[in-house]
Amino acid sequence: MAQNLISSCGIHFEESAMAQDSPSGIQVIDRAASLLDAIARYPDPVSLKILAAETGLNVSTAHRILASLIHNRFVEKDAAGHYRLGLRLLQLGVRLHGNVDVRAIALPIMEDLRDRFGETVNLTIREGDAVVYIEKATPNRMIHVQQLIGSRAPLHVTAVGKLMLGAAGEDAIRAYAARTNLPAYTRNSITDLPRLIAACAQSLERGYALDDEEAEMDVGCIGVLIQDGTGNVSAGLSVSAPINRRRLDWVEELREAGRTLSDRLGYRGQVRTEG
Repeated sequence: MAQNLISSCGIHFEESAMAQDSPSGIQVIDRAASLLDAIARYPDPVSLKILAAETGLNVSTAHRILASLIHNRFVEKDAAGHYRLGLRLLQLGVRLHGNVDVRAIALPIMEDLRDRFGETVNLTIREGDAVVYIEKATPNRMIHVQQLIGSRAPLHVTAVGKLMLGAAGEDAIRAYAARTNLPAYTRNSITDLPRLIAACAQSLERGYALDDEEAEMDVGCIGVLIQDGTGNVSAGLSVSAPINRRRLDWVEELREAGRTLSDRLGYRGQVRTEG
């Protein structure tokens, strides 16, 4: 039975019940789609053995197709030899309904915020248990926060990540904590579940979240959520600065920019939560 895959990224593949029964007549594409589907079902990177079993492919065939997907950046392989969805797939995924690219819409807004604040402005999306940086606007000053496009950060130590967890609901926060064990990245990281639940709920209620040197010492962040026309969380918008330069009086301007971007993506109404 066919099903939509990776819908959170806005990309849809069709899954064949059997890899060898190719309705399109292009077997390798169906097999590649089945492998992407299998990877997407797991919150953490997954082994070749599991992927082969999930798709009904033999190990050598799965390995060969995965190698091509890695070459084209649709899949990434970690140090343990496990597979996860790649940045190129995520970049395609941020193209929303009507082939609208959220990055193209967001960039002028981000550049305006950068010029007003004099600090780095980031656009992120969620991939599993992390946020991924997909666009940035950096200031023309010697000392500023530098985020690499494609880099990842755990949800619980980022401003936008806490909002995304809050929007997902308390059950999802508990599941995230169970999967990750809430590791500390600095002495300010939130590492216990009750504090994380409270921080996520408070951030969602007030419409913005803070990173108070939780991912990296001496760096602070303010983040807001971006919603699309379906009411789902589409992305996150944030400003990062050396902690001594971060100003809470930026909050309302950042929230207004987030509302503007959400409006341009067709959003009307409440943030959709899942619990």
